[in-house]
Amino acid sequence: MTAPPKDKYNAVWLIFFTLGLGTLLPWNFFMTATMYFTSRLGEPASARIASDIGDDFTTGFPNVSLLSDPNMTEARALEPPRSQLQSKFNNVMTLCAMLPLLIFTCLNSILHSRIPQKIRIAGSLAAIFLVFLMTAIFVKIEFSPITFFTVTMIKIIFINSFGALLQGSLFGLAALFPASYTAPIMSGQGLAGTFAALAMICALASGSALEDSAFGYFITACVVVLLALLSYLALPKLEFYRYYTSENLNKTASNDMELKKDLLKGDNATEAGGNKAEHGKPSIINILKKIWVLALSVCLVFAVTIGIFPSVTADVKSTIAGDSTWGEYCYMTGRPGKDSILLPIMVAARLIFLPLFMLCNVMPRQYLPVLLSHDAWYICIMIVFAVSNGYLASLCMCFGPKNVDVHEAETAGAIMAFFLSLGLALGAAFSFLLRILV
Repeated sequence: MTAPPKDKYNAVWLIFFTLGLGTLLPWNFFMTATMYFTSRLGEPASARIASDIGDDFTTGFPNVSLLSDPNMTEARALEPPRSQLQSKFNNVMTLCAMLPLLIFTCLNSILHSRIPQKIRIAGSLAAIFLVFLMTAIFVKIEFSPITFFTVTMIKIIFINSFGALLQGSLFGLAALFPASYTAPIMSGQGLAGTFAALAMICALASGSALEDSAFGYFITACVVVLLALLSYLALPKLEFYRYYTSENLNKTASNDMELKKDLLKGDNATEAGGNKAEHGKPSIINILKKIWVLALSVCLVFAVTIGIFPSVTADVKSTIAGDSTWGEYCYMTGRPGKDSILLPIMVAARLIFLPLFMLCNVMPRQYLPVLLSHDAWYICIMIVFAVSNGYLASLCMCFGPKNVDVHEAETAGAIMAFFLSLGLALGAAFSFLLRILV
């Protein structure tokens, strides 16, 4: 058996990192640009001023009480009332994101063997690129609030549908490689939120109008997604990539040949064929029996994370900085084996973060007391919370495909991606209840 080639210059590792970044970057760009989207859903300035000043319905003259109170007029100008579409935007956006994500990740785990991997990954990246290009163009086009709301939700559905196919296919591809090659995908996904936030900060810091800043922001996303697409197309040219993909294909073909030989034998072939039938085509049920602990573990990791972040953590108020900008920064801030019982225990232990964050200085609150009011408590809890999320999720995604046979690895990776998405959806649904209970 020939020794595997080296990953020269860590090229495959870096491409997997870029693809991981491209997987979650689109959704993070949409979430970070909430200010732009909601601004397009508000009433025109002229209509808002007319509504604020108003006419006296009995006399037909302007409302003198508002005009005579400069403080009231200034407050209304600084904080205009939110329209109905603006108020519903975040909730509808979450629904339009999580349902397609869950549905298409499930479909990918079941049907991935019927659609070539190159079409699933390259096609998804190309579709996401086109959606972002349209989003950038639409910045310059006027829409009525209801039309803009509808178009935006349709784009979010498309983004998350193709993102689900991309994520499931990518984890399936990484499953064919050594376990360490799942880590760059997780790292790239972890960087996606930070990258989107930095891109938005740079866009706003440019001093341009909101429209121009948004245009540059979405063009930046187009460039990154295009880079991810070109990186993926370059993968087949790398010897390290060809070795592991062709090796797994050869092993699968070898198993199929052995199965056919067994089926052609005499009376004893029935038993032998029965034992090896499962090697011909991966069975989702058989794979789940091998990885269910890790699948449920990664589901619980993200259910806890999304359940409490950002629905509860975003409302934690600083007790040191008062009304300064420090509050905004507060918001942005021994390895077990694959068969070790320690991993699911560590995952279950993260449930403690739910009451810990809820007992911080979350405002407004209605039921629970504030027991951890000082900022130091919140910062320390958030650091452990963030590190444990990345660490445990990476271990689950790395170990899952390694608990099955080689020819089942890609399907196992897709199944793990489905349970990751299931955790996101459950966390998003659970977050509403957690916030109400505070």
